[in-house]
Amino acid sequence: MLKNIRIVLVNTSHPGNIGSAARAMKTMGLENLYLVSPQLFPHPKAVEMATGAADILDKAIIVSDLTEAISDCSLVIGTSARSRTIPWPMLSTREFAEKAISESANSHVAIIFGREQSGLTNEELHLCHYHLQIPSDPHYSSLNIAAAVQVVTYELRMASLSDHQPVWDYQFATASEMQRFYEHLEKTLIHLSFLNPETPRQLMTRLRRLFNRARPDVMEINILRGILTEIDKKTQIKN
Repeated sequence: MLKNIRIVLVNTSHPGNIGSAARAMKTMGLENLYLVSPQLFPHPKAVEMATGAADILDKAIIVSDLTEAISDCSLVIGTSARSRTIPWPMLSTREFAEKAISESANSHVAIIFGREQSGLTNEELHLCHYHLQIPSDPHYSSLNIAAAVQVVTYELRMASLSDHQPVWDYQFATASEMQRFYEHLEKTLIHLSFLNPETPRQLMTRLRRLFNRARPDVMEINILRGILTEIDKKTQIKN
């Protein structure tokens, strides 16, 4: 199950953090590292800090955009150290680990860590089904990325030692399938004049949160796309 879970680091500035994160992953049995536009990688400092986990670095997948890193994932969880204007469903570290291990039996799971100084943007967090916040001391809540990866991977390791049997009949929709649905939905809502693109008022953000929380499977997302297609036909909109 751990083999289907990937750690995604976004725009990491210090190569030592990448190496330390790889070491944290290897100690807990994870091996899939995705790097979104790292500022310095490959780099000798990353290898130095990996300390025996250079194989994780060697096979790390480098992409230019977060959507590419998560496109085939059915569960996407973003780490966030602060609350947002529009709150997203939040999981504790234990809840997150149990859910991730359960779903990784049949699909890919991504856990996203943001930039050292600013974390993940709102737009990046909106790509996630859930947010994860490590319950650190509120008086000093700043965690180094590698330390955060260590906490998260430890929880995953512990959850993997328990029995979790997925019981769903279809796989959950992947991030790319959900993105195509959102694009279709937005186009249809604009055509129906339900959504004004000049004053969207966070409508698509709230709808994204709704459907991410619902976690539609591939059959359900096909049904929703089918409904939109029939609306399009009746209103003569072309996709």
